Amino acid sequence: MSSNVTYRTCPRSGLQFEGQAEKLMIANAVVAVVFLLIGGILALGVVLTRWPAVHWLAADTFYQVLTAHGIDMLIFWIIFFEVAVLYFCSSTLLRCRIATPKVAWLAFALMLVGAITNNIAVLQGGSSVMMTSYVPMMAAPHFYLGLILFAVGALIACFIFFGTLVIAKRDKTYQGSVPLVTFGAITAAIIAVFTIASGAIILIPTFLLSVGIVKAVDPLVYRTIWWAFGHSSQQINVAAHISIWYAVAAIAFGAKPMSERVSRGAFLLYILFLQLASAHHLLADPGVSTAWKVVNTSYFMYFAVLASMIHGLTIPGAIEVAQRQKGYTNGLFEWLRKAPWGNPVFSGMFISLIGFGFLGGISGVMMGTEQLNMIIHNTIYVPGHFHATVVVGTTLSFMALTYFLIPVLFRREMINPGLAKLQPYLFGFSMYFFCLVMMGAGTLGVSRRHWDMAFNGAALAYEWPGAAYLMMGLVGIAGVAAMVGGALYIYITVGSLLWGKKLDSGAVSAKFTPIPPTPVGVAVQNYGSAGFAAPGTFVLAMVFLTAFVLYYFINWKYLSQVWGLS
Repeated sequence: MSSNVTYRTCPRSGLQFEGQAEKLMIANAVVAVVFLLIGGILALGVVLTRWPAVHWLAADTFYQVLTAHGIDMLIFWIIFFEVAVLYFCSSTLLRCRIATPKVAWLAFALMLVGAITNNIAVLQGGSSVMMTSYVPMMAAPHFYLGLILFAVGALIACFIFFGTLVIAKRDKTYQGSVPLVTFGAITAAIIAVFTIASGAIILIPTFLLSVGIVKAVDPLVYRTIWWAFGHSSQQINVAAHISIWYAVAAIAFGAKPMSERVSRGAFLLYILFLQLASAHHLLADPGVSTAWKVVNTSYFMYFAVLASMIHGLTIPGAIEVAQRQKGYTNGLFEWLRKAPWGNPVFSGMFISLIGFGFLGGISGVMMGTEQLNMIIHNTIYVPGHFHATVVVGTTLSFMALTYFLIPVLFRREMINPGLAKLQPYLFGFSMYFFCLVMMGAGTLGVSRRHWDMAFNGAALAYEWPGAAYLMMGLVGIAGVAAMVGGALYIYITVGSLLWGKKLDSGAVSAKFTPIPPTPVGVAVQNYGSAGFAAPGTFVLAMVFLTAFVLYYFINWKYLSQVWGLS
């Protein structure tokens, strides 16, 4: 073991941070928040342009801003933060040193250079090709080069995470299986390797096309492989933010999974089937066979949906069991009413969980049905869905975890705790409404990326119903409210790091303290052993199932009205 390895034990949480890992977590998390800030400023331009009454930006500027917003938010903000989460789930949770810290800093540098290079390419004006960057529409060479450098850095970070797991096993810092939260992070990292490899497979020839070495890239091959990167990158998020949900349940309540084996099995289903859901982006593509579409979006995708439903039940169920053990046993929902709703770590997580399930999950399954997909394909319904998964699900979960990490990792007292209590509600509920009205506008047929839905000046403009303009106006209002919530998060986070009172760092040692063996409770040993120890969660599950079935059949009703057959 290297002599300069030191471990700091946090006096507030009992977590142990290795010196180099701690610096890497801080660097990745800080850069992530910077890209969230940039993406949020760009979001203002997108929202105020799609709001018909404002219609702020000119067409060329709008597509430039939309491209940068999509890439900064969906790739750079989220993956930088996820790398910090991977280091936390390996080095900190397993109490070991990080593998090859110098290589980890190289990975960070590659990601940072790649992200800056890509942003420069977009802001120079010649690369307004959207996040999808479909060929033959070409961007500048350094647009693709930036993404490739970033991907290489992220891939190295994943392998450092795996190497850290090996060190923890070798040094016997834990006994038995890795903790469930770390297991979820392993799932995210495995999906990330597949995702980043897919991006490299298609972005490298596209880069070579942009510099004139390759003569052509087949558009169908591009679309198919690109979505293995573009959609699967969101599946990294799903595995990561569900790991955070389990972590928050443990932090806030001391909750243990109702069944470790069932939860781990659900993560395994993600590895096997989650990325196959990428096919739902290609359901309107004439170049892919119907059999391929049906197998991927029906049979395979439903295994991934099953996994999400398992997590969506076991996490509230674990919280309910923990709360009932503390005496909150009156009625179905006293455990939920008496939860710490004033703690942004918990409130952010729970608002994220409910929104991800009801808005993102239900709409995602609907979009994955080939016939129903035709109603809303390439409408603004699609960004309504993925804002429910990526913003309500992932971003809000990351925000909740940040409130835990400010005193624990950054060793600062949080400034303005009153605003911190408010922030998850303002951001979360604004995004709920934003997603709902966006999906409503999409159901009416409003296009996904069109700069001007009114088609002003067109010889044959389409006359939208008044409800479509109302929905898009509400999208604008909700979007601005959500940005205020996002700005509060950045103010609290950055302000705490700059001006927050410094907290006691805790004891520093050259040796790690192994994780003590924990007695296995009855609820962990058996499948479904908690059973009706969580009746409130069962009722919530039935509410979800009812909403799911109703919405599914409402969309079949919409489909039946597309063609007036009599």
